[in-house]
Order: sequence, then structure tokens, then C-alpha cells
Amino acid sequence: MVAARAGVSSATVSLVANGKTEGRVSADKITRVSQAIEELGYVVDGIGSSLARGGSNLVILVAPDLANPFFAKVIAGVRTALGGDYQLLLAVSEPGQLPTPEEVRALMSLRPAGLLVDAPDAAFLDRLHSTAPVVLLDAPGVGGYAPSVNLDVGHGARELAKHLARLGHVRVAYLDSTSGTATFRVRREAFLDQAAASGIQVPDGAIASTPIDVGAAAAAFAGSWAAWQHNGVTAVVCCTDTHAYGVLQEARVAGIGVPERLAVAGFDDLPYSATSSPALTSVHLPAAALGEQAGWALKELMRGGVLTEPLRTLASTLIERASTTGQADRT
Repeated sequence: MVAARAGVSSATVSLVANGKTEGRVSADKITRVSQAIEELGYVVDGIGSSLARGGSNLVILVAPDLANPFFAKVIAGVRTALGGDYQLLLAVSEPGQLPTPEEVRALMSLRPAGLLVDAPDAAFLDRLHSTAPVVLLDAPGVGGYAPSVNLDVGHGARELAKHLARLGHVRVAYLDSTSGTATFRVRREAFLDQAAASGIQVPDGAIASTPIDVGAAAAAFAGSWAAWQHNGVTAVVCCTDTHAYGVLQEARVAGIGVPERLAVAGFDDLPYSATSSPALTSVHLPAAALGEQAGWALKELMRGGVLTEPLRTLASTLIERASTTGQADRT
């Protein structure tokens, strides 16, 4: 129908629809075909094209929790790297949980060109059995399974512990995530180890866990603050900025001065952290760069290339703000 409307062959329509016109189709024919496609509402049959080519231009991103605002930047970075050459499909499950390998393999019927897997564990990867190229994101401890781009969250966690020690804090609480992904274990253990080395104590009962949700974090802090205050806690470290927003919200409601009575810090350095009241001290994790570098690595593999640096690690940085210092930002 498109060919008849434009007065060209079906082969010419195929070239235009698939963006393969350079040096092969005249500008006039491209205009006529494009107009006919628009008028008829023609859509390329992606599945049929995949079967014909033996593959598709789909890239699947497997992620554990898209409710976490951190992933918006990761996705933006991936899309920057892939450009218009590939379409990005997201595979998610319950918050904090990866889709099962069976669910991901069901998507393999679409013959994706490649997979990006964020924060996987070894058990998931053992059962994945992907025939398409795979690149891992934020996957400490499982980098041997596939090329990976990781975040050095441990460095930022240690810098945060040293920062609180310099400010004179000797008793702190830690608000963790209920997610079982390795990145939260790494940041928690690195902070607690450095805190102990710096003379900071975490009293019994001063570690709590919630989903990555402002309301849940606020409720957990409200329920714990009396005991934490009784035990001399003067700072709360949150495993994400989202948790920290909940603590700041509840502290404001309860009339707890931040940072005069309670210092608050987080991880991720989300955009709102620079403008929250007070501005939030946070460990900056380069989410966009994480997605972009993983996307570039996968793109190279999908094109048959070889990675010169299959395992990459991106640095984290402590951003000191008013929620701990009472002053303007310092990196």
C-alpha cells in the first residue's frame, strides 16, 4: 500500500523505513515514501524484521528497582550511548528484585541485540544463559561473568565516615535498604568499617532498613529516633538520598535541628539534594556515566568488537553540604 501510494517499489519502501537510503534512494522518493508512511500510519514489523536478520535492534536493560530516581540518570546515559541505532527495552520486577532468569529468557524470543544487567547476583547470572552480548552495571564481586562497569561506592562511604569523624560525631545511626543488591552491602560495610577505625560507634539497634521510599524512611526514623537519641546518636547516614529525604522530612516535622542536633547524609547525589532544605551531604555516584559507559561497551560488543578495558570502575566523590556542615557545598 505504501509503495502504491508513493509510486515506488516495495524494496524502496523497505530502504526508507529502515533508514538505509544513503546513496541508494533519491531525495524525491524519500519524501514521497515518508509522506505515504505518515498518511497510512505504516509501522515496520519489528518481529518480522528480526526473523529476517536473525536478530533485532533491541537492547534489554534488566534493573532491580526503577522506582529509585538514580535509575533515571542511568537510563539517560544508556540512551546517549545507544543513540538511534538501538531501541531500549526495560525489564523490571518487584522493587528491589531482579526479574527472574526465566522472565528475562522469555524476552529473548525478541532476539535482542544485547543485554545490560544492573546489580545482578551470581545466582541470577548462572541461570541467565544469554546468547546475546551482556554488560553488567554496578556488579561488585561478579565481574568475571561478563564485561562490567562498576562504581567505587566504598571510597565515598569511607570518605563520609572520615567527614563525620572530623566534625566530632562519635555515635551514628545507619538507615539501610531492604534491597539485597550488592551495592548496598558494599556501601554499608565500607562505612561501618571506616567509622570504627575513626572512633565512631554505631549503638545496638541503630541500624534500620526500609524500601527506597521517602515515606517508609520517614516512618522508620520517627519510630527509631527516641531510642537513637537516648543512645547519643548525633548523625544518621542513609544508604540513598531518597532515604535521607525521608529523615529530613520527619526531622523538620519533629523540630529536630539539622545539622545542629542531627547531621544527615546520603548516597547518590540526586539533583534535589543540592536544593533540599538543608542541602544534603551525599556521596556522588556518576549514574549517567555508569549508563553511558556500559552502553558504549555493549554497543562495541554488538558490532563484533573487542573491549580493551572489559572491567571499568568509576570513582565516587563526597559532596559536603549544609545537612552536616551547616555551610555551602564543598567537594
